[in-house]
Amino acid sequence: MGHSHDELWEAVQDRCAALERGTELVTPLSGRPFRVVEIGGDRLRIHFDDSSEERTLWPGQFELLADRVAEHRLDVTGLQPGVEPYVTVLTLLADYGVEDDDVVYVSDPEDGGGSPYLVSPVDARTRPERLHDDALLLADVLERQEPADPETLETDTLTDLYVLLSDVQHEADRLRQTARDALLARLGPDQELHGRFGTVRRTVRERRRPKDAETVFDVLDDHGIPREWVIGVDPDKLDIVLTVTDLDEDEVYDRDEQTYVQKTDVEEGEKYARLQGLEARIEQLAGSERTDLREDLRALEDRLDEALSA
Repeated sequence: MGHSHDELWEAVQDRCAALERGTELVTPLSGRPFRVVEIGGDRLRIHFDDSSEERTLWPGQFELLADRVAEHRLDVTGLQPGVEPYVTVLTLLADYGVEDDDVVYVSDPEDGGGSPYLVSPVDARTRPERLHDDALLLADVLERQEPADPETLETDTLTDLYVLLSDVQHEADRLRQTARDALLARLGPDQELHGRFGTVRRTVRERRRPKDAETVFDVLDDHGIPREWVIGVDPDKLDIVLTVTDLDEDEVYDRDEQTYVQKTDVEEGEKYARLQGLEARIEQLAGSERTDLREDLRALEDRLDEALSA
């Protein structure tokens, strides 16, 4: 199973050449839409639809990425922006699959190649549109089943419920990251922002990691500390050394800070009141209007089925 490096590059070229003209792809984490605009002998050129940016993808990077996936699988939630287009293109190949939209792995060629990062021309919706549609379908399923225990559901219904929950979770998390970045631009230090449904504040979390082994060993030598105390530069061992000596933490650790938005409160009462209001408005609709709403949901399901079959 798998390709040699030359075969991998040929497979990448062939798969990109087979894409329908104008096919849109998206990066796994940031959701940036792009298209392959040129397939060369030693490169691919892509164009991002959300800007005028163009980038070149190189065979050697595909080789490194494929080797990494073969050895350890690849979690896309920690990808650097420059790696994302490579992952998208790699998952077009039949030798690679994507588990729960998050983990790329080497798959059976009979099962792979169904990349979640390839946007069907029939249904090229934006991420917010996909989330909106999936949430409507999920609400419809939940309404039809009422507050049923999943263990009591029919297998096909339980399958649909799981798929919709998974889709809503992934799209909501990606949209949450976008909202987080926008909030960070508006949040000052120690500031809280209040909405109707909750409160957020800016939080700074410090992460530290050992410096390279040579630097750490030189510092230990300077302080007369035996190297074997921290062989392998184990952070736990380093922490013990820091505790029992006068070694300064900054001499053996590089540190950086990660800034993020932390949810600190949820106004469940407000959420419930809002839901009650929506329910009351629906009940006020005439019978024909409620029927039209149900038909709209059915039409949405049909449209999604058509897109997936395409």
